[in-house]
Formats: sequence, structure tokens, C-alpha cells
Amino acid sequence: MNDDVRNIVLGLVATGISASLGWLARTYLWRRKLRRKQVFFGMPDHSESLLVVNHTAGGPELSVKRYDVFALLELSALIKDCNAHVQVVAHDAIQQGFGERTEFCVGGPYSNRRMAAHLSSLLPGARMNVETDAGPELGALRIGGEEYRMERGRCEYVLLARLSADGRAESRPVFLFCGQRAITNQAATRYLARHHERLHRKYGTGSFVLLLKVVNSQAYGPDVVELVADVTRAARTPLPEPAAAVGE
Repeated sequence: MNDDVRNIVLGLVATGISASLGWLARTYLWRRKLRRKQVFFGMPDHSESLLVVNHTAGGPELSVKRYDVFALLELSALIKDCNAHVQVVAHDAIQQGFGERTEFCVGGPYSNRRMAAHLSSLLPGARMNVETDAGPELGALRIGGEEYRMERGRCEYVLLARLSADGRAESRPVFLFCGQRAITNQAATRYLARHHERLHRKYGTGSFVLLLKVVNSQAYGPDVVELVADVTRAARTPLPEPAAAVGE
């Protein structure tokens, strides 16, 4: 074997080794990223999860608004990326606790009984005005001592929460997407899909409650979202009961 042939063979071998090492490195990084994603969402390979769907307020059973459907599709893509399975359940057809399976609950308390129950038991410091005669306060979010009113199509709010049942490592979280309108629910699911890595770095597998603002949805849809505040403490602290009227 002359020098030229030997150099060609050595070059091919070096190229093959480099390609193999590059493939191994990419595979390792991809698997590491996948594992971190699975840990954050509480969905290891082939695990089961729940998608709790609402219905159009005042509408027929299982009539879901278009933007809520889009939100469910985005969540389904996240679940698929984690190699997990999903069961879609109507909000009024589920009677069980949480912690056994990761749950994604979509919709405000006016159209989702499951969400109303979660707010009452898990986030006693957060309330949404669902009274039909509330006028401009309809849909207003009250968190702690602050109130956030909706300006339809211009400025709307949504709560994005990740909550754990207890301190057990194997406990599965529940994710809440509680918005003033259906388009804000989709905005929250899209925000979670885009920023879950940053949220994992900041909160790990702990609980958090974020207040998001959807800006000018009539022009930009669910794409322009601002983080207003981390309201975890305020949302988990029970609101004071209204003072009784004099003479009662």
C-alpha cells in the first residue's frame, strides 16, 4: 500500500469516526432534552395523561370553541413529543382526584366545572367573575388584592399554572389554562410550548402560577403574550371573606 492509498484510507476512517461521534453526541443531547421535557410534564415513555375539555358556555354538550380546539391540538403535540398517551375527557364526566396522571385542564370556570373545582381547592386566592349580569366586570380575574378586567380583543388575561398534588416525586402535575376568552387559553398553551425549558430551569418540578396578558388578539391572535407576574403566592393564599353587612 503506497502513501496515497494509506492517506485516503486513514481519511475515510477519521471521517467515519467523526461522523459516529457527532451522531452519538446529537443523540445524547436529544435524549437529554427529551428526558428533561418528560420530567417537567410528568410524562415518561408510554405514560397516560388527561386532556380535560370544556364546552361553549350556554352551548350544547361537548360544543368546543375553535380556539379551544387549537389549544387542545397544541397540547396533543406536546404529549406526543413526550412519547405519552392521552385520554380526552369532558369536564363534567371526570370524577377523580389528581396526581396519578398528568392533567391538562383547559377553559375558564364558566365553561369547565373541573377548572372551577381546581380554582376552589388549589388556587383559593384566584377568582373569575362568571356572573352573567356583571357587565364590564364579566370575566374579571381577581388575584389577591388585584383585579384584571378584560378589554375584549385588546387586553385579555389568562392564568397558566403547574401544580403538584404533594411532594412525592412520582406525583403527576396538573396544568391549568384558565383564560377570560377561548383565544387566551390557546395563547397560554402556546406560551407553555415555547417556554417550557425556561420554566423548567426556573421552577424545576415545583408549582407555579403565572398571569399572562394577551395583547391585541383581534389583530395578532394568540401570538403576542406578555408575562405580567408570577402570582403563585397570591393565588394559593385564600382570599378574605367579604365583610358581613351591618345588622346581619
